Order: sequence, then C-alpha cells, then structure tokens
Amino acid sequence: MNKLVAKISIFFLNSIAGLSWKNVFRISTVLSWLLFDVAGYRKKVISANLRNSFPEKSEEELDVIARNFYTHFTDLILETLKFRTASPEVIRERLEGDLSIINNLYKQNKSAIFLMGHRGNWELANLFSSLEFSHDCIVVYRPLQNKEFDKWFLDYRTRFGAKLVPMDKIFKELLTPRTKPFVVVLANDQSANPKTAFWTKFLHQDTGVFRGVEAIARKLNLPVLYAEFSKIENKRGYYHVDITTITETPKEIPVNGILEKQIQILEQDIRLQPHNWLWSHRRWKHLKPECLKPEQLLSLVP
Repeated sequence: MNKLVAKISIFFLNSIAGLSWKNVFRISTVLSWLLFDVAGYRKKVISANLRNSFPEKSEEELDVIARNFYTHFTDLILETLKFRTASPEVIRERLEGDLSIINNLYKQNKSAIFLMGHRGNWELANLFSSLEFSHDCIVVYRPLQNKEFDKWFLDYRTRFGAKLVPMDKIFKELLTPRTKPFVVVLANDQSANPKTAFWTKFLHQDTGVFRGVEAIARKLNLPVLYAEFSKIENKRGYYHVDITTITETPKEIPVNGILEKQIQILEQDIRLQPHNWLWSHRRWKHLKPECLKPEQLLSLVP
C-alpha cells in the first residue's frame, strides 16, 4: 500500500469517528453481512477453531456462536474507529469495573503487569487503562509495516498518556528510572513461536504461549494481574472489566505457572461468553514440537 492510498484510507477511517453510535452500529451490521456472508472472510478458520474448541457442541450451537462473533468482530472495527476521537467521558461510560486492586498497588508504590486476552475491545481497554490508572501505562505492541498506519495507531493509543513499546525493547524500557510505579499492559494470547513457547492444553488443543510475561514478572518481581473484558448483553459497545490477581510473588510460583493460570482463566471466560474472542485469528497454526525443552513445560517446583 503506497503512502497516498494509506492517507486516503486513514481520512476515510477518521471520518467514521464523526458518526453517531446508532449509525456506527448500522454500518457494522451491513459490514458483517458483506464480510462474512458475501466475502466469506476466514469462515473456514473460524469454523475449524470453534469445532476444535467445543467438540461437545452441536453444529447448530456452533453456528450461533459464529453468527454472534461475526457481529462482534465488525463491531470491534467500527468501535475502534469511533473511539479514535472519543472523549474521556465516553471511554468511562463504555467500560466500567472495580479498579481497587490496581489502585491499592499504586498506594503501595508497586508496579505490575496488567495481562489480558483478545476479549472485549482491547483498544478501548488500552485507552481506559491510560486514562484511569494512576500508574505510568506502558503498552506492549507490535509495530506495523506501513508507516502511515503505524503512526495512526501510535497517536490513537497514546492520546491519554500511554507509552507504546515493542516487545523486544520492553526490558530496556522497564529498567529506565522513573518517578512513579508503572503497569505493563499487554495481550498474551496470540500464536507464539513453537520453539520457544510454553506448551499447554487450551480449549482441548495443544497450545503454545508467549513466555515474555513470565520472564518480565520473574526478572523484576512484579505482581501479575489478569483483566477479563466481557460484553454487556444487549448493549452494543458497552463492556465490563473484572480484574483478578494471578500472583503477587512471581518468583515463588513454578516455572510457567503464571502462564498456566492465565490460560485457565481465559478458557473459563471464553466458555462463559464464547463469541467474545478473536476466533478469526489462526491461533493454532503451529504444531507442538515432538521434543520440548524444560523451560517450555510446566515445572512442579518454583
């Protein structure tokens, strides 16, 4: 995509932010039909992911989940564009939850890792955390190849004060002296390199998990929190966050124990609201290696 096309595309995307929420969701409904019923976008991937994850469900039940996911997916796209210029009041209105755990850590002058999966609207979650948390917010991200779109997302995600840092530079960033505690915000449920991932069972399937979260937590002895972003039923564009503590003492937990607990919580949340996850992602594209290194397994001792 050349620079001119990117700029025209960004202009079009920004123009959607000026629409009313009612019209945004009208467009989402039409886009869902075009994307999935007409174009068939990743329907085979979605179907295979659902079938392998829920072998106990009938085809009719899986079809209902898929249909609800299609709407959720296009809602995410349109909501993300709308949130590009949304006021702090709108952000607070659209996402609510008890922040006492993170607030108590700040009162104790403690930094933390704020972990989540691709549930709810993670762009809204990033804006909400940088707006509502007293900590310095450091968001781990993957830079885009297209410079114009990368700048668009950087401006988007940092407009309430968050700092975006690529994963390969996160240790250097966290070791930088600062005047107040920080919270590292990241999603940790993408497809990981099979040669370095922690391997476990997730939704009935062998699944590799990025080990970066565990490495950061152990090296810096940071508490690890997990945030579940659920959709509020019958209110499109509204979400609720529940924050729980995975551990306050990462060095005392068996190797990969943090990741195992994260995956267990994520699976439980997916089962409670199955359409609210990124089923179009090729999460299981890598096969589990025949031979795993000790650091890729769940240890029995700290």
